[in-house]
Amino acid sequence: MGVTTIALGQDGSSTNISELFNLTDSTKKLELGPNIALFVGHGTIRKLSGIGFKKNPSKVKIQQMVDLLEDRMESGAFGLTTGLEYTPGRYAGQYELDELAKTVGKYGGIIMSHMRTENDATMESDLTELFRQGNFANIHVSHMKVVYGKGSDRAEEILHLLNKKRNESSFKVSADVYPYLASHTTIGILFPEYALAPNHYETVRQSRRNDLLDYIKIKVNQRNGPTATLFGTQPYIGKTLKQVADEMGIPFEEVLVDHIGPTGASAAYFTMDKDLQNRFLTDPYVMLSSDGSPTMYHPRGYGSFAKMIEKFVVHDSLLTLEEAVRKMTSLPAQLIGIKDRGILRKGYKADILIFDPKKVRANATFESPHVLATGFDYVLINGSQKTGNGKLLKRN
Repeated sequence: MGVTTIALGQDGSSTNISELFNLTDSTKKLELGPNIALFVGHGTIRKLSGIGFKKNPSKVKIQQMVDLLEDRMESGAFGLTTGLEYTPGRYAGQYELDELAKTVGKYGGIIMSHMRTENDATMESDLTELFRQGNFANIHVSHMKVVYGKGSDRAEEILHLLNKKRNESSFKVSADVYPYLASHTTIGILFPEYALAPNHYETVRQSRRNDLLDYIKIKVNQRNGPTATLFGTQPYIGKTLKQVADEMGIPFEEVLVDHIGPTGASAAYFTMDKDLQNRFLTDPYVMLSSDGSPTMYHPRGYGSFAKMIEKFVVHDSLLTLEEAVRKMTSLPAQLIGIKDRGILRKGYKADILIFDPKKVRANATFESPHVLATGFDYVLINGSQKTGNGKLLKRN
């Protein structure tokens, strides 16, 4: 897909950063394809500190999280990611988030947040929560979207709030989007909080089954109905929720409650509005992302950057090639804090992509999401075309 640097640790979940940095500082060498920029996952350090799924941790426990974060920022992490729609991140309160933000700000890092709901009705309150953290550190809306939101006017309202905070703040305020109209995540986002960890799902199902059925029926219909949920895990991979329900001969809400549960599947959700997302994409402070992985049943992991060029530059002319390239190179490098990449300049690292924009194709689809993009003729990482030449990057 032409990517030379990957930011890992999104949505509050990260790997053992200290161990990786220690490995690269020793005599061993990591055989990396692209460069890697590591982030600290809020949910990960919540678990490491022993807080887990608790809603009101003590100040002592929060300080343990701060210490863990500080250790990883000292090691070279670029910032903190939060997944406030997911467990355990959804149980974090404002004081906890503020204390972590102060630590990130002390090191000049950035907070990248998958916000609490991404729903139209709560977008302003979700942003307000993030803006509070923006009093202490650079802030970023991860894979920005507005579920149920419609039209470019709604996008303008949200961009106005981001611009207002940016103008009032000494810290950076930014966002990213991917060029698809379906999200992808665990099926748990369709379930109420009382059905999620640390609660035992089977106990909840037996005691509150009718409540669950009613809740999920309303939730799915709000999200464009059962045809708008496309499963990405076996045994239902490639089928919509409606197809699975029809095959089983039962209502779709019973499929989810009785046969899958909140941890039993992941899916793509076709809930996003084209005009709204396109307006986000053209904003100068919004960069491109994939929010993807090699195994995810969604084309964004294989096609995002190629689609940016093929569709939004060449086919639709929504962006100039220069602006599209900026959103995929210098803008993310600047926002994340990578000092010597993202620009063709003497003294910078030679991460270079050579292509003819008219020949670039995003070949991945929702039916066949793991098809490689074509048209990127040469990819140089740290000045070399050979594989395994990527570096583990450190802040500063």
